[in-house]
Amino acid sequence: MNPTLWMATGLLAAVALTGGISKAFIPKEKLAAHDGGKWTQDAGVGFVKALGFLELLAAVGLILPAVLDIAPVMVPVTAVCWVALMVGAMITHGRLGQYKLVMLNSVYLVLAAIVTWGRFVLEPFAE
Repeated sequence: MNPTLWMATGLLAAVALTGGISKAFIPKEKLAAHDGGKWTQDAGVGFVKALGFLELLAAVGLILPAVLDIAPVMVPVTAVCWVALMVGAMITHGRLGQYKLVMLNSVYLVLAAIVTWGRFVLEPFAE
């Protein structure tokens, strides 16, 4: 189970890193020009950038605490936060009628829930 949890965690971290970089460093206008970034049209620049930096922190929080063995409980805590973020993303994309993105976000939510359950219950990191 441990390798499966690491793969799910790594995938989530890659998603968070990609999303965080795009939101934090690509201009809002350029993001809004793409279908998946339509939500940014009604969001402030500061909000989009802050969300990007939070996603970057999530990428770090999913991997480094376990790798460095410094507060590894932060891995499932970060996964719980990712579940909450995906609920918000699903609501946002649903309001815009972007149901393919809602489905994609639901896949990320399930992965985060698996990481949460796996690291809190099945195979927690030894403290």
